[in-house]
Amino acid sequence: MQNNTQEFFLISPDETIYLIFDKFLKQKGSLVQFNEGKPAIDRILQTPPAMIILDIKIEDISYLEMIKLIKGENVYLQIPLILCLDKEIPKEIENMSVFDLDIDDFILRPINPKEAKIRLELTACKASKFLDANPLTKLPGNTTIIQKIQKLLDAKRDFALGYVDLDFFKSYNDKYGFSRGDEVLMMTARIIVNTVKEECGAEGFVGHVGGDDYVFIVPVNKAEDVCKKIIKNFDAIIPYFYDPTDKERGYIISKNRQGKIEKFPLMAISIGVVFNINGRLKHYGEASQIAVNLKKIAKKSQKSTYIIDRRRNE
Repeated sequence: MQNNTQEFFLISPDETIYLIFDKFLKQKGSLVQFNEGKPAIDRILQTPPAMIILDIKIEDISYLEMIKLIKGENVYLQIPLILCLDKEIPKEIENMSVFDLDIDDFILRPINPKEAKIRLELTACKASKFLDANPLTKLPGNTTIIQKIQKLLDAKRDFALGYVDLDFFKSYNDKYGFSRGDEVLMMTARIIVNTVKEECGAEGFVGHVGGDDYVFIVPVNKAEDVCKKIIKNFDAIIPYFYDPTDKERGYIISKNRQGKIEKFPLMAISIGVVFNINGRLKHYGEASQIAVNLKKIAKKSQKSTYIIDRRRNE
C-alpha cells in the first residue's frame, strides 16, 4: 500500500463507512465509493483496484453473488476483498466454510477505525507477499501463469496457449517516455482481457509475463477468433496513442538499440499460439517455448500478425 496512485473500492451505500475508511486510505491512494454492486463490477472489469471493501447491505445484487463474480474471475482473483458484516453474522454464511466464503478478511459493525486500519494494512501486506500480480495491470504474473499451464497439462486438457508481444514498443517508450508507455501496456491488457472474456467467459485466462509480454489460455476452437479480435482492436486504437504528426505520417523517428536515429513504424502486436491436443505437451516449459518461438516468427512482419501451431500429437 505504498503507491499513492492506487484506487480502493468501497461498495456500500453507507456514507459513515466511507468517512471512516477514507480518513486513512487517502494517505495511500484514493477511495472510490459505489452505492450499488453492478456499477462496481463494470468498473472493476475496466480498472482493477488495489483492494475491494464489500458491504453486505448492498441491495441491487446479493453480496454473495458479488463475491462469486469477483473471485470467480481468475483475472481478478488476486484482488484482496474485505467483507463488512453486521455484528450478528447472517444465517446464510453462519455455517459456511472459510474456503467457500472466498474473502480475504472481514470487518464487523460498529466499525472500530483503528482495528479497520490494521486489518486493511495486514490484508494488503499479505497480498503483496503471496500474490505475484503485475503491479501495473494487476494481471496474474509468472508464478500463476506457470502453475496454470502445468495444471492443464497434468490434467491432459486440450487448450490453446498464446504469447503476445508488442512490436516497436521500445522506440515508442524512448520517444514518448515511460508514463505514456505504461498507458499503452494498460490498454493492451484491457484489450486482451476483454476479448478473452467476451469470447470464452470463465474458460479463458490472461496473464502478464512482464513489460510488453502477455499470455492467454483459451479453448482450442476459440483461439483464432481471439487472435483476430485482439489484433483488430489493437490496430484500431494504437494510432491514437501517438502525436498527430507521427500518427499522420505512420512512423516515428527515434534511436535504435545502437543509438542511431531510425524510422520506426507505429506499434503492432504479434501473437504466437500453440495447441495442446490429446496430451501432446507434457511440461509448461515446452508449451511456452513453442509459443514464444512462433511469436518471434510473427514479429518478423511489421504488421500485427498471429501464427498458430495446430499440430496434435506428432
